[in-house]
Amino acid sequence: MESAQSLETATFGAGCFWGVEDIFRTTPGVLETSTGYMGGTLEQPTYEMVCTDTTGHAEVVEILFDSSKVSYDQLLKIFWENHNPTTPNRQGPDTGSQYRSVVFFHTPAQQKLAQESKKKLAESERWEHPIVTEIVPADTFWRAEEYHQKYHLKNGGSCRV
Repeated sequence: MESAQSLETATFGAGCFWGVEDIFRTTPGVLETSTGYMGGTLEQPTYEMVCTDTTGHAEVVEILFDSSKVSYDQLLKIFWENHNPTTPNRQGPDTGSQYRSVVFFHTPAQQKLAQESKKKLAESERWEHPIVTEIVPADTFWRAEEYHQKYHLKNGGSCRV
């Protein structure tokens, strides 16, 4: 007999959402991914608005996952391993606050796990510079335009951030 699913949501910002979505979309236990915007002041933001770097939104990936198959800790590990958490408002060639490193937590348990994992990573001295990743409460998720959804899958490629 198969065990029941235990559905949870996670939201991460780690640079351009195309590559971040691609990484999580292919993770076993992840049921769905959506690219979008979170953390800003404007309702119903568009990509063009977010790219002005004036709305306060981060490009994020919202992840629906089965925690009986992949834990939030495992998702955090993937998050930390696939971007540079020491560059404020930048990932690779992309600059602006919309590309910041951020964990939007949905529960107190997620907040605690994110803070613990950030502290552990900082203590590991893996990075020469301090970790600047924000850990903040999730707010409204604004789904990005359809052409941003599963971008690499639709456009014949994969990108690792």
